[in-house]
Amino acid sequence: MANLKLLKDKVLVIGASGLLGQKLVETFLDDFDIYGAGRKTTPALTGFNYQSCDITHRSDIRGLIRDIKPNFVINAAAYTNVDGCEDDKENCWKANVTAVEYIAQAARSIDAALVHVSSDYVFDGIQGNYSEDSKPNPLSYYGRSKLAGENAVIASGVEHAIVRTMILYGTGKDIRPNFALWLIDQLSKSEPVRIADDQFGHPTLADDLALGIRKLVELKKTGLFHMVGADYLSRYEFAQKLASVFRFDAKLIQPVKTSELKLKAMRPLHSKFDLTKLKQELNVELHGVEQGLKILKLQLQTAKG
Repeated sequence: MANLKLLKDKVLVIGASGLLGQKLVETFLDDFDIYGAGRKTTPALTGFNYQSCDITHRSDIRGLIRDIKPNFVINAAAYTNVDGCEDDKENCWKANVTAVEYIAQAARSIDAALVHVSSDYVFDGIQGNYSEDSKPNPLSYYGRSKLAGENAVIASGVEHAIVRTMILYGTGKDIRPNFALWLIDQLSKSEPVRIADDQFGHPTLADDLALGIRKLVELKKTGLFHMVGADYLSRYEFAQKLASVFRFDAKLIQPVKTSELKLKAMRPLHSKFDLTKLKQELNVELHGVEQGLKILKLQLQTAKG
């Protein structure tokens, strides 16, 4: 009996090379049998099983999930360029809806549970203070695709949890710039930036979101969860706090209205989330902006050596 090895739960992270995907791999690595999949031929991180996969091909995703036979599938892959989705509707739909259908169906076929990551863009941002019971009303094609992805998960009959988040920031290896990294890049070069002061939301550190998803998996929770940073503030206020933490010149940050930025896609302006369910069912509270930015600063300093 002393030689009996306890089997670890097997977790497959889809989108393992993105910002959230990398954080999920790091968060689950020690205590789970972790697998990753993504478009890149080689993973951003090492020390786990990785497979290149095109999730928009049904046979590819079905083969991947049937080969690995995970207990949990976490879908952190998405087409997230909100304005790009207005021009590239076909690929947006393929990644955010069709691929999600394939993942959900494949997970259900082997009785795996699915955790799917969604967005505040399923709401119109008019009323604010959205709970998990609030009625979605997306303004953009991206928002419509994310809502359709949620519905695909529910319709598939797979055991699932859907996690809605927003304004995800953090650092990783070879990742696309997020709002915080873009700001750091611009302000470090003393470049002026125009930031919306009428667009409000909860900036969310990717490390925190990964920990929250791990808790959800450990407790085997199902259903819909709003999982975002503790603070609710405007993009402009976030930029001001970032300038303070990183000691940049805050005068470089010019407040503007969203309408002045002439963006292709409409944005929800008041994306306040009610976090009661998150605290009651998961006992999770993510960092506020100042603490999150201090963690990010430390990570960037460590990466530079």
